[in-house]
Amino acid sequence: MTAVAFLGLGNMGEGMAANLVRAGLCVRGFDPVPAARAASNALGVEVTRDPASAIEGAGMVLTMLPSAASVRDVYETSIFGKLRGALLIDCSTIGVTAARALAAAAESQNLTMIDAPVSGGAAGARDGTLTFMVGGEAAAVERARPVLEKMGKAVIHAGASGAGQAAKLCNNLMLAIDMVGVSEACILAQRLGLDTQVFFDIAARSSGQSWALTSYCPVPGPVPAAPSNRDFAGGFSTDLMLKDLRLALEEADRLAAATPLSAAAAALYAALAARGDGGKDFSAIIEFLQQRS
Repeated sequence: MTAVAFLGLGNMGEGMAANLVRAGLCVRGFDPVPAARAASNALGVEVTRDPASAIEGAGMVLTMLPSAASVRDVYETSIFGKLRGALLIDCSTIGVTAARALAAAAESQNLTMIDAPVSGGAAGARDGTLTFMVGGEAAAVERARPVLEKMGKAVIHAGASGAGQAAKLCNNLMLAIDMVGVSEACILAQRLGLDTQVFFDIAARSSGQSWALTSYCPVPGPVPAAPSNRDFAGGFSTDLMLKDLRLALEEADRLAAATPLSAAAAALYAALAARGDGGKDFSAIIEFLQQRS
């Protein structure tokens, strides 16, 4: 296989690119942050001086970037007009409309783009256990599958262009709401005199069980790997969760879909970010709720 280019070596991209290297692929990568470049270089990624150098001669280009604007910028300045016949795999969360527009622009450049956002967080990226939700033509998805499977436990073709983004937005909408509910329950349980571990053990085996509780518990202790045990450092930032929620709400508004809980959750995460905690993991919403209690 020809070289794989990876643009965006942050919390998610670092682990994903490293798994491709461990699988024996030649990976050339770029990130504008020097520390991210150094960390990926130490993991075996051939780090380049700019995106254009990373994609030179690549058969596949993966992007894992923070916004639709950043994906569009790298496509327009570093990819379009410089590659022919390559497969573009965008693993960022950019929204349905943006993904479809970029796919159409790529097609006009004799390139194929699929949207392949992920679930599983930084730990999943590191451990190679991500779930990929993929939108695009079936042939392109199958072309990408061998590479995606080196980074995840599941590669699911959701449908045509933009379908991967649709699945990701709906998934994160549920997660954002669920984390608020888990946080409220944990706070109330404590105030009712329940031991945190005892409540966790009960809820984890009852109808209140959820990924937000059993894999990402916002209270320190019950889940050692959760960001709550690291002062909410790392993980999936509040800023990124808020971005995803707003993208989901934009689509809901466009389609006149009722999303009252999503709107309420977005307001809470916006307040958490506004007080300066946008860089903390989104499970830090429990701190905000504790201070309001």
